Amino acid sequence: DILHMTWRKRKSLSPMKKFGKNLYRQLKTGPAGYADILFLPKCTSDKPALIIELKWDKSAKKAITQMKDRQYHQFIEKTGYQGNILLIGINYSTKTRKHTCIIEKYC
Repeated sequence: DILHMTWRKRKSLSPMKKFGKNLYRQLKTGPAGYADILFLPKCTSDKPALIIELKWDKSAKKAITQMKDRQYHQFIEKTGYQGNILLIGINYSTKTRKHTCIIEKYC
């Protein structure tokens, strides 16, 4: 299973990086301690910013908690963005080979 083998190496993210390229621009996340993927809406879009944290054999809820605890939203706010932000936690289970996802609006 290619997705199973490449998830850990994050190679399977290339389709995600092309997501909404007309509506979003992807931000570099910098050193460890930041979210895995950040999307900031382009000026012509009314879409929310997206902060995506990926987990491996943990839980999507743990990813959401990590984003809140480490205040990942500050990275987007430093760009001057003042719109809505969605936190997206995704976990992949090697046991079940299934993904779980939680999406929360950051308040």
